Amino acid sequence: LRPDRQQFQPWKIEAMPAVVPTARRRSGLRISKRALPYVLSLPALLVCIGILVPFFAAVLYSFQRYRLSQPWNRQYNWGENYLNFFTDPGFWNTLRVSLVYAGSTVVLELLLGLGIALLLQKRTRLNNFISIMLLMPLMTAPALAALMWKLMTNPGFGVLSYLASLVGLQDFRWASSPSTALFTVVLVDIWVYTPFIMILLLAGLRSLPTQPFEAAALDGVPRSFVFFRITLPMLTPYILTATLFRLLDSIQQFDIIYAMTQGGPGNTLTVFQVEAYLNFFQSTNVGRSAALLIILWAITFFLSNIFIKNWLRLRERARSEA
Repeated sequence: LRPDRQQFQPWKIEAMPAVVPTARRRSGLRISKRALPYVLSLPALLVCIGILVPFFAAVLYSFQRYRLSQPWNRQYNWGENYLNFFTDPGFWNTLRVSLVYAGSTVVLELLLGLGIALLLQKRTRLNNFISIMLLMPLMTAPALAALMWKLMTNPGFGVLSYLASLVGLQDFRWASSPSTALFTVVLVDIWVYTPFIMILLLAGLRSLPTQPFEAAALDGVPRSFVFFRITLPMLTPYILTATLFRLLDSIQQFDIIYAMTQGGPGNTLTVFQVEAYLNFFQSTNVGRSAALLIILWAITFFLSNIFIKNWLRLRERARSEA
């Protein structure tokens, strides 16, 4: 080594100070813990305001004599719109048609949905594929489904009219006759919404505990006894849930009926929503239309309370038994 070069001495290397990484600053808006629940509930509050404002506006209009054709002659009549319903045969026809339509569709869809769910209860690839394919009508918009059925039931070129003629039903009028119009729209409703009840009840059947069914199979219990004494009571909460959803939807039905018949022939299918629509846009009677919708809301509120109370009672009984 040259004397002018300092010799490398590794034992004299001083320890380098450890580099501590600086903490990154948190960017963005910081919300305190106290304000966080209010911020998270803000979307629900906005939705609630968006629902309540039209509702109270409809309540206000229902107490007024208000026509769009005479906006200057707008005044309160303090319940005259509601009192006129008691002596109006058209209102009682609307109430009867709405209840008959809702009751028939819900009962038939519930029976068909329960039957299909029982057939597809076992988990197999074929059953899973069939259940997925049966959901196809539910993915179709009800108005488009009604227009499709309107073409299929056309007396001139409809495929369903042709099939009806093969079994002896010549010149079957479908939705164009007062005697068969209700049957036609109920058939369309069943085709569209039966998969909804089927998938709810199928999920309920597949989530039931297997121990009671295995014990019944070991004891040789008949299938009818198992269905009525084990399956049906355990499936009742799911049946009530499906019935409530479909009942509230069917009693407010508009798109299928209006797309098929526009409430006709005559007043055969003037349910609440169709009657309110015709009163608002054709007769320009805003007060009567709003009163009809408020009565419809009262009916749905009453029915939903009944179903929810029964559902809660069943849940409490199941908890007490457990």
